[in-house]
Amino acid sequence: MDVLAVFKKAYSEGSIPKGVYDLTLKRFPITVDGINRIQKASGIDYPLAYVEPTIFLAPDPNFYGQAGLLHARTIPILFDGKMKIVIQISASLIAYGLKGTIHAILAHEFLHYLELIITAKKGKLISDELSGNLFENMYADETRLFEPRAVFKDRTLLNHITKKFPSGFRDKKLEDKIRKFWIDKNLPAQTVTLDSNHSNVSAESLSNIELDPKFILKITELEKRSAKIRKKILY
Repeated sequence: MDVLAVFKKAYSEGSIPKGVYDLTLKRFPITVDGINRIQKASGIDYPLAYVEPTIFLAPDPNFYGQAGLLHARTIPILFDGKMKIVIQISASLIAYGLKGTIHAILAHEFLHYLELIITAKKGKLISDELSGNLFENMYADETRLFEPRAVFKDRTLLNHITKKFPSGFRDKKLEDKIRKFWIDKNLPAQTVTLDSNHSNVSAESLSNIELDPKFILKITELEKRSAKIRKKILY
């Protein structure tokens, strides 16, 4: 899979200007470095990923005129009758995000990926089941993920995650840049409601998912380690 194929197609069709295209390609190695870093820190391969030319906006119904930016999404899809988990990485994040921010978001989505695998193993999967309220979504996001310290052996990466996701991701400087250089210039953007931002996968599809037993054993151990760390925090 060409990680940049969808983005390159958007450029060839004229929806991405050359300046933004060149900037994204120039900074794309930061994303590659982040993926390699996460694989090394966790000992687990990063899932399928691609650069998404569209920035997704999630309006908050409780705050008129406000919208959150979804810089990346972890989504289960069906491919040749089998379930695959894919991570969408927004081109705007690559173009305008700082290295630490990009790596933190990649790591955050990687934790979502592990959770989806565990959920699939248990026979029930709903991807990105999000509340319609941004604040509630932040809270739910923090309570359901794998504990980063149980997964990553990289102190700097852990610091990035801790600083960027204390109670849901917010980076005002990044948001301001994306609004100024992407949204205000009418580059590809799509509004999605948080309560509809999910994908259901049938039981039949789940039965076709290919999971390496060694991989399942490893993330099951990480799940147990996460539970122990959280228990120590609580008590």
